[in-house]
Amino acid sequence: MENIVRAFIKRHQLIKEHSTIMVAVSGGPDSMALLHFFWNLREEWHLRLMAISVDHQLRSEESLEDLEYVKAFCRERDIMFIGTSLDVPAYKQEWKMGTQVAARDLRYQFFGDQMMLYGADCLALGHHGDDQTETMVMGLVNSASAKSLRGMPLERDFASGKIIRPFLCVTKESIEHYCREHAIIPRRDPSNNELTYTRNYFRNKVLPLLKDKNPNLHQTTRHLSCSLQEDEKFLEQEAEKMAKQTVIFDDQNTVVHLNIQTFLSYPRSLQRRVFHLILNYLYNDIPKKISYVHEEQFLTMLNANHGSTRIDFPECLKLERSYQHMAFYFKNEQNSSFFYHMMIELPGETVLPDGMTLSAEITGRPRMKDDFIYVCDQEAVALPLHIRTRKPGDRLRWKGLNGSKKVKDIFIDAKIPLHTRDTWPVITDNNDNVLWLAGLKKGLPPKQADTGTYIQLSFKHSDV
Repeated sequence: MENIVRAFIKRHQLIKEHSTIMVAVSGGPDSMALLHFFWNLREEWHLRLMAISVDHQLRSEESLEDLEYVKAFCRERDIMFIGTSLDVPAYKQEWKMGTQVAARDLRYQFFGDQMMLYGADCLALGHHGDDQTETMVMGLVNSASAKSLRGMPLERDFASGKIIRPFLCVTKESIEHYCREHAIIPRRDPSNNELTYTRNYFRNKVLPLLKDKNPNLHQTTRHLSCSLQEDEKFLEQEAEKMAKQTVIFDDQNTVVHLNIQTFLSYPRSLQRRVFHLILNYLYNDIPKKISYVHEEQFLTMLNANHGSTRIDFPECLKLERSYQHMAFYFKNEQNSSFFYHMMIELPGETVLPDGMTLSAEITGRPRMKDDFIYVCDQEAVALPLHIRTRKPGDRLRWKGLNGSKKVKDIFIDAKIPLHTRDTWPVITDNNDNVLWLAGLKKGLPPKQADTGTYIQLSFKHSDV
């Protein structure tokens, strides 16, 4: 097993010589074998090695004895030991969460703090190939997301360095053999055999059936996991690029807008991922009730032919379509029919929530004398242009005015009804400088230019 793990570490460049390695050790066979493995390599690879162990206070004296066992093991081999007791039951009660989640939260908080304190390069975890298979099979059963099939990453950034899993290339059986070979007598947690925990059920009931059909299942799932993680990383990067081009996020994490026509011009695989980026932006924690059903509802609404519709998501999140505009917003945060924000298609037409359109074109011969046409030099404004409803602090400047004037005061002076002010189209540049109150007042761009190439906006609204 040692040679397999050595080659695996080198192939994936998990650690470098002279690194500080912190090994998370519970006292069980997996983590004890991992600690012993690095102890054997310590001088050869010039490693600064330390063990970190946690008593979760969940099994009375037994869990504390586990910690003491690891401490004694380290003392005998001159390995630096870091240990603590964490009050998981109290934390679980305070935050109203399950035992496993509470234990993991507290454990990783402690790990992160200690890594930062000692400047550790890696936190090594004892997850093995069978653990990876369990994780991926559980993902297949419990989720319809491609992410859930990726399994555990071989490495990921964490605290002062990264988390690594050097044993993903070997099986549980290999680790048990390693322990026997090196006279390691690990501690056994009896809760690992309790089928009330989902993972234990898969470990003891499902995995043996699968391995009976494919004894090298851990290798198959490892290769699949690596491929899926690489693919998903690329698609996530592309989705982030798409989101920047198609989605408008507010500053308060409460409202998101998108233009449907532009959104649909991207591949469906990216549409799905941007949908989840939006949910991650709006929710502090993604509700457990969110599932593939909500994704399908979003995609159905996106491709619908009817003009307006609305659906409810968990925790008062609303998803509303109005013609070519879609908005995500929380109940009572806003009435979406009185609020919108879209990027202007240039050249092209932008459809507003009420069905009216704003046409934009690049021209050398603009029409000037029309209340519903706005013209500015292309080089004088920051692109892209935006169209939205008003917001506090909006100001407009125009020729002959000393300084600028509040949009609110412009509405008051023009005796515009209050309900109409809330829906009035405001055109801005990409720096949020107000350029035009459509049909009411034209402003000046922040800078002047005269290149002979103009942007011409033409607006039509039945109420104006």
